[in-house]
Amino acid sequence: MTKILIAEDEPDIRDLIAFTLRFAGYEVVTAANGKEAVELAPKEMPDLILMDVRMPIMTGYDACKLFKADPALKHVPVVFLSAKGQESEIQAGLEAGAEEYLLKPFGPSELTESIRRILSKQGKA
Repeated sequence: MTKILIAEDEPDIRDLIAFTLRFAGYEVVTAANGKEAVELAPKEMPDLILMDVRMPIMTGYDACKLFKADPALKHVPVVFLSAKGQESEIQAGLEAGAEEYLLKPFGPSELTESIRRILSKQGKA
């Protein structure tokens, strides 16, 4: 089963995303911030990482840079989830190594379609 790591500091949003992805047939692992995601990823070896940009302790940008510097994780696609839609924010996310940048709010079908598209490019859909 395809495993997705979600890093989101807002519990309600994290739970809603996890529910949506489990309903779509994915295995889900959750983290409350970037630091937790960085600690969990090598243990869980997810197929995709969904991450909020602005989180306490460690931002999504910083966590993404660490994933991309890790030989075991650098191939794992990272998708940023953020309410910040300014071009500079999106550019910073892509420069950090993200595959895609989804703007909040998004619908469940938009989220699952993006994930399917990205995973199919990786040969994992």
